[in-house]
Amino acid sequence: MRHIYLDYNATTPIAPSVQEAMEPFLSRHFGNPSSNHALGLACHEAISDARSKVAAVLGCDTDEVVFTSGGTESNNTALKGTLLRQLPSAGGHLVISAIEHPAIRQPARFLERLGYDLTLVPCNGQGVVEPDAVQAALRADTRLVSIMHANNEVGTVQPLRAISEICRERGVLLHTDAAQSVGKIRTSVHELGVDLLTIAGHKLYAPKGVGALFVRQGVQLEPLLHGAGHEGGLRAGTENVPYIVALGQALQLTRKALDDSMRRLAALRDRLLEQLRAGIGQELAVHGEGAERLPNTLSVNFPRVAGSDLLDRIPELCASTGAACHSGVTRMSDTLRAMGVSPEQARGTVRLSVGWYTSEEEIDRAASLLLDAWEHLCLA
Repeated sequence: MRHIYLDYNATTPIAPSVQEAMEPFLSRHFGNPSSNHALGLACHEAISDARSKVAAVLGCDTDEVVFTSGGTESNNTALKGTLLRQLPSAGGHLVISAIEHPAIRQPARFLERLGYDLTLVPCNGQGVVEPDAVQAALRADTRLVSIMHANNEVGTVQPLRAISEICRERGVLLHTDAAQSVGKIRTSVHELGVDLLTIAGHKLYAPKGVGALFVRQGVQLEPLLHGAGHEGGLRAGTENVPYIVALGQALQLTRKALDDSMRRLAALRDRLLEQLRAGIGQELAVHGEGAERLPNTLSVNFPRVAGSDLLDRIPELCASTGAACHSGVTRMSDTLRAMGVSPEQARGTVRLSVGWYTSEEEIDRAASLLLDAWEHLCLA
């Protein structure tokens, strides 16, 4: 069975040129980047080259890029690294949104258990965090605000520039989890106005297990790992050279093709929606349709059915649901709950996310399969 993969927001395949770039560092170039001999220097230079490629995408200096093991580590470093620089007894307040990924929510809850104060800012019905809500949440002891750039479920893009202006006026650091946006839309750290930004390699055609954190010059963080002074003292441990090379290559690819990619992915997304709406009508609700969204993301509610039942009938289609059903009980996602989506709508929600290797033929086939499955379930 040939699968139709419409789950690019979950993970992406490794691009062929990315795999080619990393292969020599899995075999021939095996030196320790801290060694001064030829094999070590080759790896050190490769890391420097990758750092330059990451910096070019973000529009930052190379010494503001810290390589990590992925988005989760980057997020943990940003949140814990900021708050743990002083004990909770000395005060410290963290603000996050209600639609954050668990890689933000869970570190935030951990810090709350340590004694730091935590505020969750709501979103509106379109899945957008409004700047006024962030402003209202700020306190004299707020140390950090963390608002994702683009939501992983519904694709809504957050107004970070406006939020950053509020934070800057109050002297508060702003972090964004940009795991879903880097490589899909523009992510200049200066345009966004952020102090910290998270990248996850496996969301942009690099392998799982590598990421990066942008740390604006002057921002002080407590490292999670202590040891030798790798990555400017922020991430102890011998560097994962093959994967860092892969991340650099992947980001170079996204930078070269960003405008064309944005147009193509949006066209594929809209083609899929058009066909689904032609078969179902306006009952097919699109979450966040009235907001700016990622060009590749379509979160839709199939009326009168469960998304899990729908996908179970289409084993060749790889996609995600917006709710989990266990023993007849629907557990909707935190994002849909924060948006005020009803349990019934959440039950029928499916996230369809396209990518570089999605074809028009696959879109047409997926639409046909989804409509056939929906009609069958409605008649059952």
